Amino acid sequence: MTDHTLYLLDQLEMADMLLIDGLHAWQFELDEALLDRAEAAADAGEPFASEEVVLRVEVVDGRDRRQWQFTYNEVMEAQHQAEDDSWILLQGEQEHRLCCLGAHSASGEDD
Repeated sequence: MTDHTLYLLDQLEMADMLLIDGLHAWQFELDEALLDRAEAAADAGEPFASEEVVLRVEVVDGRDRRQWQFTYNEVMEAQHQAEDDSWILLQGEQEHRLCCLGAHSASGEDD
């Protein structure tokens, strides 16, 4: 069995919702143009790093609107926590825990 390296960006691209610091976030966006540049660099075999924001997350927590934004480098350096399938992102001294969640839907067809 070969080890497959997990990347948070791969999971973010497939996620329908996030759990960030214990709060459910339906509104999040990835900077597709930045991801396209990173992919082009990877295809060319070139290294890529950026301090540009690649992920923006917004949550309404009661009456408060909370926002987070993470750079490409911060997302790429996120550490996967296998025990609960979460990710630890560091922003300076601040640590954030993020989980990627997928939507579940029922089929309308009978088997």
